[in-house]
Amino acid sequence: MFSKILIANRGEIACRIMRTARRLGIGTVAVYSAADAAALHVKEADEALAIGPAPSAQSYLDGAAIVAAAQRAGAQAIHPGYGFLSENAEFARRCNEARIVFIGPSVPTIEIMGSKSAAKTLMAQHQVPMVPGYYGADQSTSGLTQAAKDIGLPLLIKASAGGGGRGMRIVRNFSEFAGALASAQREASSAFGDPSMLLERYIERPRHIEVQIFGDTHGNLVHLYERDCSLQRRHQKVIEEAPALGLSAAQREALLTASLTAGAAVNYVGAGTVEFILDQTGQIYFIEMNTRLQVEHPVTEAITGIDLVEWQLRVAAGQALPLAQHAITSSGHAIEVRVYAEDPAQDFHPSIGRIDYLRFPEANATTRIDTGFTQHDVISPYYDAMLAKIICHDATRIDALNRLREALRETQVVGITTNVDYLQRIITHPAYIEGGFDTHFVEACKHELVPDTTVPPLALVFAALVQFDALSRRNAAAHSPWDELTGFRLNAPAEIPYQFLIAEKIVEVRVRKVSMRLAVILPTETVMVKSWSVLRDATYRLELDDQTVCAEVIDTPTLTHVFLAGQHHRVSKVDPWLLADEAAAPAGNLTAPMPGAIRAVLVKIGDTVERGAPLMVLEAMKIEHTICAPLAGTVTAIRFSLGEQVTVEGAELLTLEPITAGGNDDA
Repeated sequence: MFSKILIANRGEIACRIMRTARRLGIGTVAVYSAADAAALHVKEADEALAIGPAPSAQSYLDGAAIVAAAQRAGAQAIHPGYGFLSENAEFARRCNEARIVFIGPSVPTIEIMGSKSAAKTLMAQHQVPMVPGYYGADQSTSGLTQAAKDIGLPLLIKASAGGGGRGMRIVRNFSEFAGALASAQREASSAFGDPSMLLERYIERPRHIEVQIFGDTHGNLVHLYERDCSLQRRHQKVIEEAPALGLSAAQREALLTASLTAGAAVNYVGAGTVEFILDQTGQIYFIEMNTRLQVEHPVTEAITGIDLVEWQLRVAAGQALPLAQHAITSSGHAIEVRVYAEDPAQDFHPSIGRIDYLRFPEANATTRIDTGFTQHDVISPYYDAMLAKIICHDATRIDALNRLREALRETQVVGITTNVDYLQRIITHPAYIEGGFDTHFVEACKHELVPDTTVPPLALVFAALVQFDALSRRNAAAHSPWDELTGFRLNAPAEIPYQFLIAEKIVEVRVRKVSMRLAVILPTETVMVKSWSVLRDATYRLELDDQTVCAEVIDTPTLTHVFLAGQHHRVSKVDPWLLADEAAAPAGNLTAPMPGAIRAVLVKIGDTVERGAPLMVLEAMKIEHTICAPLAGTVTAIRFSLGEQVTVEGAELLTLEPITAGGNDDA
């Protein structure tokens, strides 16, 4: 076994690999970019080495720098995690040349499976079921256009070297094909350095099922059962579970057999995942094979009791698989959710900034938390927006879901926006509970799943009472007579007003002492509070006439965050002394919704565009965001060019001069 390994990754996967290495007595070396100098994976490693600036192309994707770091640290092997260089054949080759073990499959395996076209051709030769498509070498626009017409609609454009939904577009009308192809090629070039595309008939409303396989250098190859990854948004997995729901014995056997056939075709060594789609008739089709550990590997670990990272290390060290196929069993049900720093109410734009408060549920035998962040860390715009994974395992799916609901209730994040409430809505949706979902579920139900921004009355009560409590404590500490509100007042009872901004309207809430109680006067009702107490840290208890309610309340200078009944309510505070009208930005000035890189400029100065026309493409946190015209107008200024980095949210990208009625009429 190795004595020291370098982990060529960051965040939660780096921390997760370190846990297993530490248990096995293996020393760990972390690498970090300038943006990650204080990151959790750096603190948890035995050693840490800087490898470059914040952009991943100059740090985590710099294979030469990573191999040099491993040599400098004396690491015998490199674990790539997932993403970054994990499926990069050139990096694996570079490791081999430096006599450092690449913890993954062989270079030829990575190369053939890294090309979806080559992989599908090979799978077809071994009678693995395939979706009708085009996987050819002709990548000209005319050649791909003709292939698209031959396949027919609906059509899926997919990056040959891609993964994670990047470089993927659905075409339902041939008039959209050219634009979709260009966009997919651009995204694939940026993400994978390869614009090659394959085309497939698009299967409507499929399920996405994948099988974990494992091979060693002694000729052993096994499966570790399947995972259901159908809960996706924009082709990105959101929730995964194992085993897959509703499979017949014949379907499961077909999936497992096809997966082992795929692995055997390339003499697979290490951890791999064979992915399939299941159409509405129950037919299975091979999609691709991922030659690395998957983000969702914890659900397989939960149902099998096997540490997949330990198996990776043992196989890479030349050992045989610890278990034969007949000894690998599946028990219970596991579900994983991905907690992202993103705002569902703003079209899931990534949320960057400092984590002011962070609380996860306590990990135990049935609940696992994988994260690479701690309180006060900063979410940067340079990397994936995943904050953590929460995995729950129990005897049945319903039991696992119940544990997951409670775990999400206990997950509290302040300072950035997350998708926690969105995840809670998914797992409590009747169709999801019943198992009646496919890859289109979240899009079909998006209006039910995206949390609204309304604030319930009780959340306003908590927000006001926290301000009132803080004032009372300050006055009491200063022995101020203003803390005693029962004295004489002219014309009205003593009360303190608080103003909040709710749905762009100022809402006033007043707190008044009435005998031994507090009256909280809302615009629509008055809530009488019998008692108000602090249980621990930020947990408050409110006793009313007919109920007792608890909530966690985190107060910041501008927002009061109320975690009530499993929902996160953000209450904006208004300082009445600072209220003033602000000059509105010109309607035609388009600003960046977040920092990112300019991937396309689709207009030039002087162009006249219609409302909704695409103007610019901004890439941030691995996702392309198209900036569209909010009004009809003429482009009068373009502030950024192709490839430039937008470093701050709100930076002006370009300016449109609005077209007024009759403004373009001839004289």
